[in-house]
Amino acid sequence: MGNFLCCVQVDQSTVAIKERFGKFDDVLEPGCHCMPWILGRQIAGHLSLRLQQLDVRCETKTKDNVFVNVVASVQYRALADKASDAFYKLSNTRTQIQAYVFDVIRASVPKLNLDDVFEQKNDIAKVVAQELEKAMSAYGYEIVQTLIVDIEPDEHVKRAMNEINAAARLRVAANEKAEAEKIVQIKRAEGEAESKYLSGLGIARQRQAIVDGLRDSVLGFSVNVPGTTSKDVLDMILITQYFDTIKEIGAASKSSAVFIPHGPGAVNDVAAQIRDGLLQATSHR
Repeated sequence: MGNFLCCVQVDQSTVAIKERFGKFDDVLEPGCHCMPWILGRQIAGHLSLRLQQLDVRCETKTKDNVFVNVVASVQYRALADKASDAFYKLSNTRTQIQAYVFDVIRASVPKLNLDDVFEQKNDIAKVVAQELEKAMSAYGYEIVQTLIVDIEPDEHVKRAMNEINAAARLRVAANEKAEAEKIVQIKRAEGEAESKYLSGLGIARQRQAIVDGLRDSVLGFSVNVPGTTSKDVLDMILITQYFDTIKEIGAASKSSAVFIPHGPGAVNDVAAQIRDGLLQATSHR
C-alpha cells in the first residue's frame, strides 16, 4: 500500500538507504518519506542503528603451551552519518568483526603464560578494541565496548590448578596449626614454671612459719616452766605432733598403709632428725 502511494515508513533507530536507478541517492531518517518509484527511486534496504553484541569464542595457546578458549564480547553499532559505508562496504559485519577478534587474540595470548592471561585480560580487551576501532571505523561502524568475559583452560589443566591451590592452602594451614601448637606449649611451660616457682615460695614460707612458731613455743614454755631446757620442750612438741600425725592417718577413711617406727627409740630418732633440720634452718636465716 505504501509503495502504491509512493510513501515509505522508516522505523525509529533505523535508517533506510534510497537508490535511484540502482545508484545510492540518500539516507532516509525515521519517519514517512515520499518515494515516487516511477522516477526510479526505491529503498535498497534498512540499517539498524541499535547497539548490537557479538560473542566470539576463540581457541588459542598460551606461552606455557596450555590451550584455552577465550570468549570476547564485542558491542558495536552503525554510525548514522556513515550509513552508506556500513550498508555498501560490508556484506557480513559479524563475520568481519569475528575475524579481527581471532587475529588479535591469537597474536596476544601466545605471548603470555596462563596465569598472566587471567591477570591481563583487561589489557587484551583493550588491544582488541583498538584494533577493531581502527578497522571498523572505515566501514561506518563504532566499537562501543570490548570485554574478555571468560577464559577457559582445558579441563585437566583446571583440575591441576585446583590441586596446586588446595595443596598450597593445606601447607599454610599446617604451618598455622604448628605455630598455634608451639604457642600453646610455650604458654603451658611458662605456666608450669610460674606455678612451680610460686609453689616453692609457698613451701618456703610455710616452713619458715613452722620454724618461727616452734621457736616461739619453746621460748614461751621455757619462761613459764622454770628448770626446763629448750631441748626438753622441743622433744615434747615433736612427740606430740608425731602422735597427732599417727592419729590423723588412722582416722582417714581412705588412707593407704604407712609403715613408720613406733618405739620410744624411734621417736627419739625422729625428734633428733627434725631438731637438726630446724636448727639448720634457723642458722641459715
